Amino acid sequence: MATDLIPTTSTATHGFGSYLRKVAAIIGKDVATELRTKEMISAMFVFSLLIIFIFNFAFDLRAENMQTLAPGVLWVAIAFAGMLGLSRSFVLERDRGVLDGLLLAPVDRSAIYLGKMIGNVLFISLVEIIILPFFIILFNQPLGTLPFLAGVVFLGSLAFASVGTLFSAMAVHTRARDVLLPIMLFPVIIPAMLAAVRLTAAILDNIPFDEVSQWLALLVAFDVIFIAASFMLFEFVVEE
Repeated sequence: MATDLIPTTSTATHGFGSYLRKVAAIIGKDVATELRTKEMISAMFVFSLLIIFIFNFAFDLRAENMQTLAPGVLWVAIAFAGMLGLSRSFVLERDRGVLDGLLLAPVDRSAIYLGKMIGNVLFISLVEIIILPFFIILFNQPLGTLPFLAGVVFLGSLAFASVGTLFSAMAVHTRARDVLLPIMLFPVIIPAMLAAVRLTAAILDNIPFDEVSQWLALLVAFDVIFIAASFMLFEFVVEE
């Protein structure tokens, strides 16, 4: 009968549950690999902390008002540390021949993208959780700003990882992947970085939310649009 051709709710739920398990398996693989090697997180943490320390000492000598410089310093540290993580996102799979096996597995390409993207967000967020207290202490910011900064940093990191994961999959097949990734990523990510810096400055300067609400809307819209676009385009990227 025609009704037999219509998928039932239980079938759809089972399919969605299977999809989520595949995404979780990819995330678990990346987390287990990182826990075993600790290469990515340690490099990102040390690099971001060095940036904050160097800029702090430089601006302490040359700038009278560090408050105006602090948001830019924070996002420079996040952006360059995140770039280290994204550049390694597909390198291990590529170098060890795992990427071909992953693409041959009976897994939807979008599940691979979501797994890798969420893994990148987790790694970047973990580093940010560690460096935010250092940033607040070194730049003399009130501790009360920490929850609001964490929210903005998460939204900015989500934008960074959503686009960066797609471009990392594109660049991994090239010889100049370490150079090509930032060249492709930074021009696209400028609107999200600009919004994140403006929101960070508003939090540190106690600017009313109404005056910066459009920047929050821009950042959220960027996250939604580029996650959806990368989700749909990832299959074509990895097939090429």
